[in-house]
Amino acid sequence: MNYKMATKADRNEIYSFKNDYSEGAHPNILKALLETNLQQQLGYGEDEYCLRAMELLKEKMQNTDVDIHFVSGGTQANLIVIASVLRPFESVIAASTGHINVHETGAIEATGHKVNTVDTCDGKLTPAAIRTVLNQHTDEHMVKPRLVYISNTTEIGTVYNRTELEELHSFCKANKLLLFLDGARLGSALAALKEELTLADLSRLVDAFYIGGTKNGALIGEAIVLCNEEIKDSFRFNMKQRGALLAKGRLLGLQFLELFKDNLFLELAQRANSLAAKLTSGIKEQGYELLTDSTSNQVFPIFPDKIIEELHKKYAFYLWSRMDENSSSVRLVTSWATDEAAVDAFIRDLGDLTRK
Repeated sequence: MNYKMATKADRNEIYSFKNDYSEGAHPNILKALLETNLQQQLGYGEDEYCLRAMELLKEKMQNTDVDIHFVSGGTQANLIVIASVLRPFESVIAASTGHINVHETGAIEATGHKVNTVDTCDGKLTPAAIRTVLNQHTDEHMVKPRLVYISNTTEIGTVYNRTELEELHSFCKANKLLLFLDGARLGSALAALKEELTLADLSRLVDAFYIGGTKNGALIGEAIVLCNEEIKDSFRFNMKQRGALLAKGRLLGLQFLELFKDNLFLELAQRANSLAAKLTSGIKEQGYELLTDSTSNQVFPIFPDKIIEELHKKYAFYLWSRMDENSSSVRLVTSWATDEAAVDAFIRDLGDLTRK
C-alpha cells in the first residue's frame, strides 16, 4: 500500500507529519459506502451494518456480553462515557498529559466532573500514582475519585502492555474504581505489542474502552465498548442527549465492518508503526535523542531549533516541548496512508542539515 496525500502538490510540496487523520479513508471503506449508498436502512445505529459490526467485534473480543455503541469521534466518546458513569460529586484520575486534561477544551469539566491529574515520566499511570490521588481525597469536602482514565497509545506514544493493564485492573477493583481506556490509537498499540495484548484481553481488563477508527483508516468513527454491567443501563439516552446518536449511524457501522472483516484494522496500524520505526531509526542513526521510547506511530525527536526551522520549510509537524534555549522536541506522526518516500526524504533532509 502506498497512498500519497492528494493535496501534496497544492501545498508547495510541504508534507504533513502532524497527525494520522490528514488523509480521508481507506479505499475499501469508500467502495463499501458507495456500493451501499442507496440501500435504505434504519437510523440511529439500528441498521444492519451497525448490528453486523457489533457482532463481528464481539466475535473478535470472544465476548458476547459487551455492549457496543458507535460515535463520531474520540472527544465525544470520552465525554459521553465519563459523564454517563460518574455521579455529580465524582472525579476522574488521569495523567497530566492525558487527552481529556490537555486537548479537549475542558469537555469533562464542562459536565461538572473534576479531572485529578498525576505527573508521569512516560504518560502512563501506575497503581502507585493513582494511590497518591486517593490519599489526597479523604472525605466529603473533596471530590470522590471514581474513574481512572488511560489511553493506549498514550499522548506521548508509549504503550501499556498486558501486565501493566492487569496491575491497573487489580488495583482498580480492589479500590472500587472504574477503569476506562481511550483507544483513539488503539490499533497502533495492539500492532506495537504484536498480540501480547488483544481485544479479548481488553474486554476483561477494563470497564469500558473504545476502538478508534478515525486515526486508523476510517473517515470518522469510534466504537465504544462497555464491559461492566453496572454502566450499560440507559447509555443510549446519554448518547442522544449529547448529540452522539446519529440518524445516519449506518456510516459508522459500515466502516467498522470493513476495518475488521479481513484484519484490515491491524494491517493499517502495522504499516503506520513500521514507518514510524523507520523514522526513529533514521533519526537515531544521525545522533539525535528522543523524548520518549515510543514503539507506536508517534515519534518525539529532539532537534536544534535551527534544524527545526529548516525542516518546517518542507514538512509540517508540531513543536512539542522546549528542551533548552537552543533545542526542542517535536512530534512526528505517521498514518496508514503515509507516503514512504516522504519518510525517506525527511531522513535524507535531516542528514543534509545535520552535516552542514
